[in-house]
Amino acid sequence: MNKQKTVILSLGGSLIIPGGVVAMDFLRKFRNLIIKLLKRNYRFVIITGGGDINRLYNRAAKEIVRVKDVDLDWLGIAVTKVNAELLRIVFSKEAYPRVIFDPRTRIRTRKKIIVASGWIPGCSSDKDAVLWAENLKADKVFNLSNIDYVYDKDPRKYQGAKPIKSISWHDFRKIIGTKWSPKRSVPFDPIAAELAGRLRLKVVVLNGKNIKNLGKCLEGGKFKGTLIG
Repeated sequence: MNKQKTVILSLGGSLIIPGGVVAMDFLRKFRNLIIKLLKRNYRFVIITGGGDINRLYNRAAKEIVRVKDVDLDWLGIAVTKVNAELLRIVFSKEAYPRVIFDPRTRIRTRKKIIVASGWIPGCSSDKDAVLWAENLKADKVFNLSNIDYVYDKDPRKYQGAKPIKSISWHDFRKIIGTKWSPKRSVPFDPIAAELAGRLRLKVVVLNGKNIKNLGKCLEGGKFKGTLIG
């Protein structure tokens, strides 16, 4: 896959099924953009997150019994697999015919899209994306969620939170800390951030709902979002 421009996309589940409803309009526009870029010598690995559905299942489980983090992880992984199957079908003609779980997998294919899901407990979809980048020797990961930027503090809690356009891994990890669990919601998980820093990867965090902005970003133009690394 290295002969063409290989793009690692981490696609948040909140974009695929926000609030439990499949985002049909988004998926159509996203598909159209990716198909257009395939014609320009791009190839993609798209890793799906769990998003709102994952949080819904987590809340339900925790209201019934005391739940271990490892079980929440397995629950989240199952949700990412369902989301990934949906994406694989959306790109059925262009995509590798099965969802890949293990980001270390070596794949020989002429298909220009690989759709991947979550893998094992303790390994978020963010970390899976970093591992895919390492596997395919990509130098950048595009993290698509429902936020425009990384902020200096949680904008849901602090009105004065300031957007950050560029930040080093060292400074980013100061903001998010060093521990991750499936209960946490952060722009990019701390374990993945530590690994990305070691690999000298760059990660772009941007709002995937803005398809025009996403297209500019993927084609190397000016974009609205945060560059980490």
